Amino acid sequence: MNIRSLEDIKAIYQQPLFNLMKEAREVYESNWGEEPGIQLCTLLSIKTGGCSEDCSYCAQSSHYKTEVESGKLMTAEEVLPIAQKARENGTTRFCMGAAWKGIKESDSRFGTVLETVRQVSQLGMEVCVTLGSLTEGAAQALKAAGVTAYNHNLDTSPEHYANIVTTHTFEDRVKTIQHVQKAGMAVCCGGIMGMGETVQDRIRFLQVLTELTPAPESIPINCLTAIPGTPLENLPPLDVFELVRMVATTRILFPRSKVRLSAGRTKLSKEGQALCFFAGANSIFYGDKLLTTDNPGVDEDKELLESLGLVSATQIPVALEV
Repeated sequence: MNIRSLEDIKAIYQQPLFNLMKEAREVYESNWGEEPGIQLCTLLSIKTGGCSEDCSYCAQSSHYKTEVESGKLMTAEEVLPIAQKARENGTTRFCMGAAWKGIKESDSRFGTVLETVRQVSQLGMEVCVTLGSLTEGAAQALKAAGVTAYNHNLDTSPEHYANIVTTHTFEDRVKTIQHVQKAGMAVCCGGIMGMGETVQDRIRFLQVLTELTPAPESIPINCLTAIPGTPLENLPPLDVFELVRMVATTRILFPRSKVRLSAGRTKLSKEGQALCFFAGANSIFYGDKLLTTDNPGVDEDKELLESLGLVSATQIPVALEV
């Protein structure tokens, strides 16, 4: 297990920035230096809007009036061409998200999702889904259908969580992660920075991640996208150096996990993204959309990676033991 104390994580996080980045870079090069560069992941919303949860950051919640309209669950026939196009553009992990509280085996929509997973898995990419809470049986069925990783973010610290979501608990999130791990899928589990949390909340969030066994295979680091109509719409953007600190600390704590720059990259300068890559980020979401929010375009990302001398990774096997 990789459990670290709050004091230990705080000491890492609060180092002078250049010292922190130097340490993170050394950890990255020791663990990833011989492997290809930046993993490209594509995220598709296969069921948009109308979610019963009240996550304060989310445009898809039915509790808030946003520009997102509720849609039907996409079929395998609708998803497959998008997945094929993503693979042609260099994506090695295809992620599918549905806006609902969770899914059970008895739900007729679950069969549609399983068939979609089966067909997408034949394309040779890693398949990741995020469908809310899972029963043990649903987790096992997803694994059997071909899911390699399940995304279920903890978002923030246990102490701050009730300020962000009230329709489920932090413990509910942890329970689903346990079901995913028991089924043998890799866990993709990260957080969202800039939701009014304190530095202590960020450190506590990271500490909880260190308690997961095995460690998350990938850790998305998101910056809040302040959506009009949501309770967090007026929060200021996250300071880029705070983001770099979070990326670097995550890299040090999780040497063999992929650290993914996720939501909020449209607000980051090229220089800010470069600092994050130097500090150990080695995965990005790739494509014009992240569920419902904008993302840098494919050509823009290709130009950025090329200008930094970074290459996109070829297929990297999912490592369940970190």
